Amino acid sequence: MKFRKLKQDLLRNLGNIFLHSIINVLCKTVKIKRDNFNEVDKLITSNQNFVLAFWHGTMLIPWYLHRNLNFSALVSQSKDGSLLANSLVKWGYKVERGSSHKGGKEALNTLLENSKNNFSVSITPDGPTGPPRVMKAGAVITAQRSSIPLVLCGVAYKKKYIFSSWDKFEIPKFFSKVVVKYSNPIFIKSELSRDETSKIITECDVLLNQLQKDAEEIS
Repeated sequence: MKFRKLKQDLLRNLGNIFLHSIINVLCKTVKIKRDNFNEVDKLITSNQNFVLAFWHGTMLIPWYLHRNLNFSALVSQSKDGSLLANSLVKWGYKVERGSSHKGGKEALNTLLENSKNNFSVSITPDGPTGPPRVMKAGAVITAQRSSIPLVLCGVAYKKKYIFSSWDKFEIPKFFSKVVVKYSNPIFIKSELSRDETSKIITECDVLLNQLQKDAEEIS
């Protein structure tokens, strides 16, 4: 039984290494256009940490683009989340596991602590189970409580594969054009009431969907 478990662990690790290698090769072939990146670049070059939010179904390229930039990431505790976490660790992310269904409060608190220690934070605000492209509170609350800016990011792949998952997960085809459209940094006052914060979440939902639409039109 012990040998069987060791064999299963070895095969799983080999599979993870192979999958990550394929993802790396794919990401290196796509042609990426970053729209309104100057404002984000200013944050990065000035060592200002921030919260970056993008939809779950488009997350592959944003994860890849912001690798090795001192980011902390929230990833679900599912099996698929484990595959993602493996790649993110290799891309230099500090990975925290949790979701709105399991371990979410603890993971959010850890992200808040990470942000106070100068980590930026990456979040898919409609994950891990949707509804798709509807913003939950996590990204806004993290930015608000950490007193750091929030940046929203629409992502479009000109040629892509679309999976039949809840988020219609997208993977760009090799050598596809990719458009990544950033918002300006959004600063959220810590003293806002619950109703005022809810209004900000709704406004960010509208803006992120507009950025997504704009990126798709450009691509």
